[in-house]
Amino acid sequence: MSPPALFWFRQDLRLADNPGLDSLGDRPALLVHVLDDSAAREHALGGAQRWWLHCSLAALDAALRARGSALHLARGDATRIIPKLADEIGAEEVIAGRLYEPWARRRDEAVAHTLEKAGRKLVLHTHSLLHEPHRLRTGAGRPYSVYTPFSRAIFALGEPHPPIPAPKRLTPVAHPPRGESLDALGLLPPGPDWWRGFSASWTPGETGAAERMEAFGKCAIDRYEEDRNTPRIEGTSRLSPHLRFGEISPRQAWHAAREAGLKGEAGFLKELIWREFSYHTLWHRPELPEQPLRAEYARFPWMASRPALRAWQRGLTGYPIVDAGMRQLWRTGWMHNRVRMVAASFLVKHLLQPWQQGEAWFWDTLVDGDLASNAANWQWVAGSGADAAPYFRVFNPVLQGRKFDAGGAYVRRWVPELAKLPDRHIHSPWEAPAEVLSRAGVTLGRDYPRPIIGHAEGRARALAAHAALRAEEAAA
Repeated sequence: MSPPALFWFRQDLRLADNPGLDSLGDRPALLVHVLDDSAAREHALGGAQRWWLHCSLAALDAALRARGSALHLARGDATRIIPKLADEIGAEEVIAGRLYEPWARRRDEAVAHTLEKAGRKLVLHTHSLLHEPHRLRTGAGRPYSVYTPFSRAIFALGEPHPPIPAPKRLTPVAHPPRGESLDALGLLPPGPDWWRGFSASWTPGETGAAERMEAFGKCAIDRYEEDRNTPRIEGTSRLSPHLRFGEISPRQAWHAAREAGLKGEAGFLKELIWREFSYHTLWHRPELPEQPLRAEYARFPWMASRPALRAWQRGLTGYPIVDAGMRQLWRTGWMHNRVRMVAASFLVKHLLQPWQQGEAWFWDTLVDGDLASNAANWQWVAGSGADAAPYFRVFNPVLQGRKFDAGGAYVRRWVPELAKLPDRHIHSPWEAPAEVLSRAGVTLGRDYPRPIIGHAEGRARALAAHAALRAEEAAA
């Protein structure tokens, strides 16, 4: 019989299209997941992600048991746990999907070093991206810093390999060591059970991911370009948390979109490539989550304010489209993509709060919190990142609401205190006449806040801050 192996599940919580798992063949293997908060430190899983992971691990274990194996759970320092488990079962190889976060790369180096000293090896496969970031270079041999040529380069590589079927059976090791129970990992966030409502919106796990992809491929993808910016309807794929935890691979999503053959396919594939671009940026610029990629933005004159940040977090800015998004985030662990841009722009431009504050809040409250995408998108909005939005692009939250939530259905759902306002005033209640507010049962400042800052004032202040930064840079 072949010597046993250890397979380390990480951001690939699925059986299908899992090259590392497929490489096991009929070898006996211990299938392991380690909750290692110490390695990530400040980027340890946020509360919403911990809920998702709890549910996803339960689903994965059930799928493994149906194939004759089970999931071994552990908690602690993976640099000690993984080599120890490999030694206990006599594994020659530890197999895993490659990770790209700076802390994960350092951890893998440490694990590989320890294994090597014991005559074992760490074998990494591509599990969570279409292509390895270090293999994509410009014609000058440099990493890409602009999305459009990066996208062209991805398309020029041709179609990704077809997905690999899930193994029909897996062989466990003869005497597996005892692991932790799922509850013992303590993943479910303590305190208020704000996460209990998540299950009404999501089905974590590989089956849930497949169902979501199938539903999107049958219906929404045909109108993807038209509907993706309309928050009141399900016009997006909502695959982001499934991709983040690897319950579906980008290869599977790519080929499913191709097979659907509908007109929204190209737009959806470009979104997958934007995700790849974020990882490409993180790989080559590991400071992405903490430091602005454009060095001059380290001197940006932010006006950090705890009350302003708190009003934004709670959905009490006085701008209905922003507040609706922030409340949707709190209730469901997710926010519509268009509203994410509006809410993020409002925080960093109208309120001049450091983008890192918004990034941290999203990290804790998003079920799809993904270090590369979260950091890259916040830096894009702030103007400090790769291929960033121009500094003078300041979303007008009233006009954005009127354009993308014309009838106010999205705002009425998430900001119910404004539900009785007519369409004309739903996105700017402070402009409504007193009698209109009275009929709607709204007293501004009591039932719903007045705007925390006027749009014209916020925009002027943001442009002045950027002008001051540019003047300082010119004088340097």
